[in-house]
Amino acid sequence: MTYGDIEEGVFVSRPNRFIANVVVDGVNRVCHVKNTGRCRELLLPGSRVFLARAANPERKTKYDLVAVYKNDLLINMDSQAPNKVFGEWAAESGFFGRTDLIKPECVYKNSRFDFYIEGGERKIFVEVKGVTLEENGVVMFPDAPTERGVKHLRELADCAAAGYEAHVFFVAQMAEARLFRPNRATHPEFAEALTAAAESGVRVSCVKCAVTPKTLEIDGFIDVEL
Repeated sequence: MTYGDIEEGVFVSRPNRFIANVVVDGVNRVCHVKNTGRCRELLLPGSRVFLARAANPERKTKYDLVAVYKNDLLINMDSQAPNKVFGEWAAESGFFGRTDLIKPECVYKNSRFDFYIEGGERKIFVEVKGVTLEENGVVMFPDAPTERGVKHLRELADCAAAGYEAHVFFVAQMAEARLFRPNRATHPEFAEALTAAAESGVRVSCVKCAVTPKTLEIDGFIDVEL
């Protein structure tokens, strides 16, 4: 995926989870943060960040904060980006073989999964989770407790039991990732639900991405350790 106009700035503060103050060319700009997670290890005063101009010129905040440098590692932190890049990758990579249908936002029972894919006799539900938390090449999810994420995992297991192919894809929004683990310390219930889902037939995968200030692209699988 590719953004439009991008500008570089310096992060100053995050008054709430929706907005940030960023200095661009000496001018303070209030921008929308496209990630409601904590991101405490990323949004530090003085960090280099990248802003994308909003498509709607009438919007109150004219820019979205979409990427940040953590030391020398560029991390895309746009929470909408993983679904976009996964949709592009699912259509082009051949991972799912023949794809007659790729439908975003598909309801199954009490959950709305990110994708439903059909190809020949295969009927596939996919949930996509973006990952921005990293320590020494190990990426983890979630960075805050997510009851919604637990619910999705349990209902993916229901899909698998009903005969569907079920996947959860973790998209590490950075290049330097070598291993994925669930963040058991932050949300043990999610880690337990992920293990139970895998044991029930849900396929658990993690991919890393090639990242530039303006682009994001899936760039291969990394190991998963439950």
